[in-house]
Amino acid sequence: MAAAAATAAASLVSLPLLSAIFGAAIALLFLSGYLRRKRAAIAHLPPSATAAAPDQPKQVRPSNQNQPKKGHQRSYHAVDKDAAKKHHHLDVNTLRGHTDSVTALHFSDDACNLATVCADGAVRVFRVDDVSSKSFKILRINLPAGAHPTAIAFSQGASSVVVAAQALLGSSLYMYADVGAPPAGGNKQQGKLSPPEIKWEHRKIHGKESVLNLAAARATYGTGDGSTILISCSEATDIKIWHGKSGKELGTVDTNQLKNNMADISPNGRFIAAAAFTADVKVWEIVYSKDSSVKEVNKVMQLKGHKSAVTCLCFALNSEQIITASKDGTIRVWNINVRYHLDEDPKTLRVLPIPLHDSKGSVCQYDHMSVSPDEKVLATTSGSTLQWLCVETGAVLDTAEKAHEGDITGIAWAPRTIPNGGTPAFVLATAGVDKKVKLWLAPKAIST
Repeated sequence: MAAAAATAAASLVSLPLLSAIFGAAIALLFLSGYLRRKRAAIAHLPPSATAAAPDQPKQVRPSNQNQPKKGHQRSYHAVDKDAAKKHHHLDVNTLRGHTDSVTALHFSDDACNLATVCADGAVRVFRVDDVSSKSFKILRINLPAGAHPTAIAFSQGASSVVVAAQALLGSSLYMYADVGAPPAGGNKQQGKLSPPEIKWEHRKIHGKESVLNLAAARATYGTGDGSTILISCSEATDIKIWHGKSGKELGTVDTNQLKNNMADISPNGRFIAAAAFTADVKVWEIVYSKDSSVKEVNKVMQLKGHKSAVTCLCFALNSEQIITASKDGTIRVWNINVRYHLDEDPKTLRVLPIPLHDSKGSVCQYDHMSVSPDEKVLATTSGSTLQWLCVETGAVLDTAEKAHEGDITGIAWAPRTIPNGGTPAFVLATAGVDKKVKLWLAPKAIST
């Protein structure tokens, strides 16, 4: 009886021991298998992962000291990525500081100041003494609350600007005087100590419609006294004429073409031309009285020849020619120096094909165009592409694809040369939805 009890006790003790020994054996089997696989992986490493042979060239021999640490790999690749972004050879500088889409820009008559308006509700005036500068003096003006600026133009030389801004009740015009950004070495706090004030304003100037663009010129034709004349082009069909200094409304014209695309005024303040929904371009003349006041504004001619809507236009500096771009894929150069009062029609001087095509081979539409001060280069834009053409032949002088990271919203030539590292140069400014304003040198024109 005692022996049976001892045998039962021994079996109870040996059962846990046998389980432990069996578990340990299984664990040893798994461990030995893992070690064999590890040794096999090390044995089959490729030669490039091992040390170089003694006769291997030093520059290709891997070295742990030269390998970037894991924490620095992202910055290393970021540098490579930035280095891969090649700037266009005509791209000379970028004006930063805008916090939203830049909607319009304009140079002062002396080319020393560049004014911009931004969707962040601010006007910025940059002092441009040299386009290659690393920094620029800036004067900032905050518009009234709720005003979203759409257009800007210098009003009296470099001393004042007129801003068009859209609000819930419609568009307003605001004129600010003494806006010149401080020159180099000036008081950096000037804009903060004495911000310019609104000298005159008009509300709901085009009903509830917004202003597409502003254009300005000095009234030097006939009995004009040199005062700045402004036009505001509505997105509807009306265009208003304003006296830049006083803010007096001088007249209104209507294209009667469903909707406007843009309008321009000739550099001598004589003609107004509008690109609208139809293929015809209407031209009005501002008639000045002997006392230099505006007597009347009359429709005097119509440019007929395009087969589809005209998307943009600009005047030549001599005020006797207009350049138009149409959805029909052509550019036309018109002579408007005709005896219209004798029913003489304007003449088409040249018809040029738009040379820009999209990835599918279709002709692109130009959104903006402007002639350089020497009248040799026509700057054009389509979406984010900037293109320079020869005014005489229409030949492509240069193209900058993706000039901005998004659509180009406006362009403006400096009216005279600006120093570029001390060398005078013709400069084009472009604005974009990417919150940037870029400065470009003019390409070499083709001699004819």
